[in-house]
Amino acid sequence: MNNSVANTARLLGAGLRALVVLTLVTGVIYPLVVTGIAQGLFHDKANGSEIKADGKVVGSSLIGQQGYGLDYFQPRPANGLGTNSVNTQYKLLLSGATNLSADNKELIKQVEAAKAKVVTDNTVPGYSVRPSQVPADAVTSSASGLDPDISPAYAELQVHRVAARNHLPVAEVEKLVEDHTDGRTLGFMGEPRVNVLELNIALKERATKTS
Repeated sequence: MNNSVANTARLLGAGLRALVVLTLVTGVIYPLVVTGIAQGLFHDKANGSEIKADGKVVGSSLIGQQGYGLDYFQPRPANGLGTNSVNTQYKLLLSGATNLSADNKELIKQVEAAKAKVVTDNTVPGYSVRPSQVPADAVTSSASGLDPDISPAYAELQVHRVAARNHLPVAEVEKLVEDHTDGRTLGFMGEPRVNVLELNIALKERATKTS
């Protein structure tokens, strides 16, 4: 009987010590080490890849934004975003794709309407946009609906409109696009891309200097 109680106590003691040690290692030491490494080596990414303008955070380079006026470069459509109908106290958007097939009549209608709008919005005196010039990312949303980037082709298509509305030379706006165009990751993955938020911040700064 005494041996049984002693063994039980010994096992409970060992289990308690293991709980304390593992709690300290996995619940305190490990998170602190990982956080320290992330903050030291990947500070920007560890904090959400924040983008600042005028001394305050205006967004993340990983998350696209909607609602830009025609004075600015437009992002991809966000047809996959839904409204928050569960808890209407918070104005949250639901990220996702439309899940419509390529031959879906609703999707075809959305694409045709988006293409017509791109042509109309970006046709300015001295520069006309043809439907054949409109790239796919100008009329289709990404899987998340929150793609922060557009193709260089779509950015270039918008240059004349943006230049005209901001009273800037076309060459200067083209240079802004060129400066904010990133190549393929590691030289072979993905496609060249332009971050819309970063480009629009640079555009705003340039336009402010000339106003």
